Amino acid sequence: MKKEEVKSSALLLLTAAIWGFAFVAQRVGMQHVGAFTFNGLRFMLGSISLLPILYFINGKSKESYDDKKEDSNNTSVIIAGIIAGSVLFFGASLQQVGLIYTTAGKAGFITGLYIVIVPILGLFIKQKTNVATWLGVLVAAVGLYFLSVNEGFYIEFGDLLELIGAVFWAVHILVIDYFTKKVDALKLSFAQYITCSVLSLITAFIFEDINFGVIPQVIIPLLYGGIMSVGVAYTLQVVAQKHAKPSHAAIAMSMESVFASIGGLLLLGEIMPLRGYLGCALMLAGMLLSQYENFVKDKREVSSTASN
Repeated sequence: MKKEEVKSSALLLLTAAIWGFAFVAQRVGMQHVGAFTFNGLRFMLGSISLLPILYFINGKSKESYDDKKEDSNNTSVIIAGIIAGSVLFFGASLQQVGLIYTTAGKAGFITGLYIVIVPILGLFIKQKTNVATWLGVLVAAVGLYFLSVNEGFYIEFGDLLELIGAVFWAVHILVIDYFTKKVDALKLSFAQYITCSVLSLITAFIFEDINFGVIPQVIIPLLYGGIMSVGVAYTLQVVAQKHAKPSHAAIAMSMESVFASIGGLLLLGEIMPLRGYLGCALMLAGMLLSQYENFVKDKREVSSTASN
């Protein structure tokens, strides 16, 4: 493995750890403020944390754009940001509200199902789905049953919200994949975070009793959820994926749910029954299995490089 690939894998693993422990920060934050208030402030902080990077990159590339082209591009970014941010709002809201009724560990694994949902949704835009993906979906579904379905054969309310949220996260990935081919990825992220923040705060003002006096009590979860989870982790992901293989990226994304479970255990004392851990293991296996094509693709590239 090349030095760049090792470095990229390490950065992606660190990114997954930051995102995984963010579930703990999100759960702790809601002990003092409402779900929508927390999300509104979190994504506002996240967008602010991207400003220095935007300023630096914009300063380096400004000379290559004429005014008309830049204005047209900015308009496209705003439109794309509003669309992506609206989808992000639903995913983040369902995740945050779901955390009121479920644990950080379970939320992390159920949210991670977006990895297997993405290729299924891809069928609607004529993307091919292989047998391994469907097998991965089946294994993950069995894991979800062991993790979330109780003796009465119904899924817990919080877990159901996380599951619906995973669908929105999957849609969000497809939306981002579409727009990043047309507009600057970093500007798009900034625009979507602002959109999500505004929508969250509007919802908070309508449905929640907002008391900004308690903000100091949630400042650490907010800073972590906003700056670390959004600003730092996003930057690490962008840097890492320049040299990362798809299979390595898939493993890192899957590990996000594992770190969420570890964080819930160490910091919140969340303990699942053996049935729950079996479900987590099956879901992780299903996530990785759904990425089988990426592993095969990487092996083919290695073999092709070696033969040349």
